[in-house]
Amino acid sequence: QVQLVESGGGLVQAGGSLRLSCTASGRTLRTHDMGWFRQAPGKEREFVAGITWSGDTHYADSVKGRFTISRDDAKNTAYLQMNNLKPEDTAVYYCAADPRVSSGPGFDYWGQGTQVTVSS
Repeated sequence: QVQLVESGGGLVQAGGSLRLSCTASGRTLRTHDMGWFRQAPGKEREFVAGITWSGDTHYADSVKGRFTISRDDAKNTAYLQMNNLKPEDTAVYYCAADPRVSSGPGFDYWGQGTQVTVSS
């Protein structure tokens, strides 16, 4: 029911910054928790950052202090500001939405992903 489209990925040198955007269509995201995940080649998809419908944020230990998740419900968009990027951050980054209809995490809607490549 919710369609998510990521943008903003690209190639950046270590220490640089990128800002990812996730725009939704189909429904407002106002009542949804939002999350960013990533998957590197040969590895499983992992949680990166999340923001609840009320604005509370959570981060994986590997990105704390470097990444910032935010949302603009008027634009139906979530963002991931990525600073001090490292080669280990290279992955396909996915946006996801949790409609909060069950206990625990439940990201039912996913974007197609955007590639982030960090060179050394």
